[in-house]
Amino acid sequence: MGISSLLGLIGVLGILLFLVGIGLAVVSASQGRTMRSGILLALVGLIGGIIFSVAAEGVIVVEPTQVAVVFRTITGEVEDTPLRSGTHIIIPILEEATLYPIDRQEFTMSGIPSEGARQGDDSVTARTIDGQETLIDITVLYRIDPEHADQVHVNWGSRWEASFVRPTTRGLVRDVVSNFRAEDIFGERRVEVGNRIRELLSERLAGEGLVLTDLIVRDVRFSEEFTRSIEQKQIAEQRALEAAFRVQEEEQNAERVRVEAAGRRDAAIRDAEGEAQAIVLRAQANAEALRVVSEQIAANPSLIQYLYVTQLSDNINLALVPTNSPFLFDFASLAEANPDFVAPPVPDVVVPEASTQDQDSADSNSDNG
Repeated sequence: MGISSLLGLIGVLGILLFLVGIGLAVVSASQGRTMRSGILLALVGLIGGIIFSVAAEGVIVVEPTQVAVVFRTITGEVEDTPLRSGTHIIIPILEEATLYPIDRQEFTMSGIPSEGARQGDDSVTARTIDGQETLIDITVLYRIDPEHADQVHVNWGSRWEASFVRPTTRGLVRDVVSNFRAEDIFGERRVEVGNRIRELLSERLAGEGLVLTDLIVRDVRFSEEFTRSIEQKQIAEQRALEAAFRVQEEEQNAERVRVEAAGRRDAAIRDAEGEAQAIVLRAQANAEALRVVSEQIAANPSLIQYLYVTQLSDNINLALVPTNSPFLFDFASLAEANPDFVAPPVPDVVVPEASTQDQDSADSNSDNG
């Protein structure tokens, strides 16, 4: 219980004491007794009740979430500095104090009755630059500036929300939406719309002693026909993006195949070039070897015979060579060099006689001829 409430209670008790004293005085008079005690009790109660009641009106208790604006009834002026939290004393009858909340206030305009500050559909109806009607649900979060609560009191009194915040917000929403296309509000530029409304509303509230804390665009609704057309357009754009992505992926795959084929081709070319170089080197080596062999044979004709003999197996005792070969063995020179060398005999060729049956067949064929 605050001090003002306690003083008010004491004042009420004083009034009750006054009534009791009046009652006692009447009873005493009816019984022929003195009314002094009743009258005295009534005077004490009346004076105490008036004093404490007036004192209760002169004591103002301001909560931490409030400020008090003091109005002087004689001069008609408002004190420039509102009273902050604490207990304050004013002059009853000559001064009046009005309490204003300075904590955050919320005002919602929504198409859902249970969400809005007013019953029924209270969403903001606006029309875009291309003529589309849209319904917008908005929540305004604000508070009264403690230093300028006197301005709110003078300009709007207790009607600041219904008479200023609501109509100002609705008007600004319509003005901002009228500068955008419906597709913009429905899509990416919705945030831009909200930021623009927030900027303008903050300026307007600041001019009236209010501070905008935040503005939330809760929902944006269009006609069902327009919504379907937007959805179909978005679906078409999504399909186009998917098709473009597939084409890009196919191009990347084709490019990868081309790169791999080029790599294989380059590798084959390098292999072929390497093989060709190897063949050339081998041919050059073989030619050089043949040249050296030719020089050695020319210098020593018997070398080829030596090489031939060294390649024979160890168990070879007889070799048949052509008699007309001038490159392998010259038997005449061998015989001269080695008196013990004996040329192998040439075997006689024996022609077998024909059988009697074969001779008869030959004679028969001769006769028929």
